[in-house]
Amino acid sequence: MPEIKKRAEAAREKKAKFGPDVALDEYTLEAPEYEPKPLDQITEVDRERLLSAGVDVSGAERSGSFIQVDRSVIHAAPTQEGIEVQSTRQALEMYDWLEEYLWKVVQVDADKYTASAELNFQDGYFIRAQPGVKTVFPVQACLYLKAASISQNVHNIIIAEEGSELHIITGCATDSPELSGLHIGVSEFYVKKNAKITFSMIHNWAESIEVRPRSGIRIEEGGVFLNNYVCLHPVKSLQLFPSAFLEGPGATARFNSVLFAPPGSNMDVGSRAVLSAPGARCEMIARAITTGGDITSRGLLVGEVEGVKGHLECRGMILKGGGRIYAVPELDGLVEGVDMSHEAAVGKIARDEVEYLMARGLSEDEAVATIVRGFMHVDIEGLPPVLKEQIDRAVEMSEQSLM
Repeated sequence: MPEIKKRAEAAREKKAKFGPDVALDEYTLEAPEYEPKPLDQITEVDRERLLSAGVDVSGAERSGSFIQVDRSVIHAAPTQEGIEVQSTRQALEMYDWLEEYLWKVVQVDADKYTASAELNFQDGYFIRAQPGVKTVFPVQACLYLKAASISQNVHNIIIAEEGSELHIITGCATDSPELSGLHIGVSEFYVKKNAKITFSMIHNWAESIEVRPRSGIRIEEGGVFLNNYVCLHPVKSLQLFPSAFLEGPGATARFNSVLFAPPGSNMDVGSRAVLSAPGARCEMIARAITTGGDITSRGLLVGEVEGVKGHLECRGMILKGGGRIYAVPELDGLVEGVDMSHEAAVGKIARDEVEYLMARGLSEDEAVATIVRGFMHVDIEGLPPVLKEQIDRAVEMSEQSLM
């Protein structure tokens, strides 16, 4: 047993070797201050760019909204009883117990980006569902870059109390496609007993933006965590590797990602799950398309006890313009009785499929678009209709650039 524990600790500490580094001193922490205001009075953001990232400034069909521009929280409010939406700074001032959730599933010294998030703390969001409360509509959160060469450093805390259900759609965007900047976002999720969090992230960055999210998730008995990530717009560099710790019997996690990398984009995206309780389950599904950019798609499943199941799948497609897709699926079984599998494939559009569709009346471009649309479709179990609509809309809005 001591040897198994030692190996388990090593597996938990294992980190992905990410790609390009970022020089933090190339970015500024200075930015104009913006005053809080109602949603219908917000003028500091490009509403169209937010809408393409799934954020509706009207607040329609939302159980709460949070918007932060650079370092200023300009709106944070729930619209449903039993749901809390406020800034992290305010929540820490309100709740003494919240310190027990700070830097517990993400380590402050994990790398220089987590250290910067602590040393240069610029707020972030606190979202909580009280025991037994279920969101009627998603809560929306937006982290927006407006100032030139800004480094945005945020720390988010999300808690679904026992028996609750929390749906969140978070959209990240920039004020202009020409803007340069750095986004560092630490997010810590806590899924309590028999609770559920659905977290959908739609990124609408720009060609000169560098993005470094650092996320951790703790899932208790019977808890469910669904993570959906969509990035279909250019980004200079992106590193995303959330770690889920399934600590309660029957805990479940699913990670779905849809990626598109045009020339000049470098994406290093994946997830890790540590299954340490009987009956824990995890599935990771990735779809990646490049027309000239670089995509590294990672997945790591760690099975610490018997009776756990996990599967990861990565499919990549290289379209005109070339590019690179590097799949890194990893399985780490520490005891007998684990059930884990993976599959990965990288290819191109088959000419016979295009000709088949053309023979039925489609043009070549329409045939290619139909195949790409089908390839990018990921059937996400348990996704609320409103969130599914937002993800489908993001894919549809990006089809023109894909072609």
